Amino acid sequence: MIPSNIKALILDMDGVIWKGDAPIGDLPATFKRIRERGLRFVFATNNGTKTPEDYQEKLAELGVDVEPSQVITSALGVAFMLAQKHPRGTKVFMIGENGIRVALEEKGFEVVDVEDAPQAEAVVMGIDRGINFQKMAEATLLVRAGCPFYTTNTDRTFPTPRGEIPGSGSWLSVVTSATGIEPLVAGKPFPYLMELALERLGTAKEETLVVGDRLETDIAAGQAVGCSTAFVLSGVSKREEAKDWNPSIIAESLSALVA
Repeated sequence: MIPSNIKALILDMDGVIWKGDAPIGDLPATFKRIRERGLRFVFATNNGTKTPEDYQEKLAELGVDVEPSQVITSALGVAFMLAQKHPRGTKVFMIGENGIRVALEEKGFEVVDVEDAPQAEAVVMGIDRGINFQKMAEATLLVRAGCPFYTTNTDRTFPTPRGEIPGSGSWLSVVTSATGIEPLVAGKPFPYLMELALERLGTAKEETLVVGDRLETDIAAGQAVGCSTAFVLSGVSKREEAKDWNPSIIAESLSALVA
């Protein structure tokens, strides 16, 4: 099912590799086939709550051995984006979890807590399951005062074993509504994360297939950078929605795609 010109895969995780906490299909067998075909691969996820090392550990538990450099998160993307625009030592007010904090600190930024938010020189928002009114108020005040404003992603929902809960985009809409200002976005469907992935792979866009389960993020991001796209039906979006997005390939799962 994968075209012969494809040399590499950019893989989403939630809805492609696992759903909730359960693996989708026989992952060791699937990745054995991927490697036997000589395909390079990286993971690119809008979920910035974890570090690449966290994901490496989770994948290993499911029988898939990868290097941290093969995992690109929206947290990593937003840290790279800030590093292009702000010097090391810049104070950043962050609404997010450990994955974002680690990525920012590794790039030399000083993450300030809500009590010290007025000192911040930039604002970064992502999914934060400990969010509260004070955090939202401080972010709003900073953005209204002119602080550069970034987000990991605009996903409206976030997958959990019990179902979808409000994602980064849902909380982000509170700040954008209160300020009238839109953030710069690192994650899918915007192209930045895909460009990082292509750089890691060392392949041309024409040789790279983007695989995902969300049409409005994964497939749209692949199309934004000119890659072929494979929509898998193992996650969020439904087959009947695909006609509005026209993915290159539709498959039941990653396993079926590489069979």
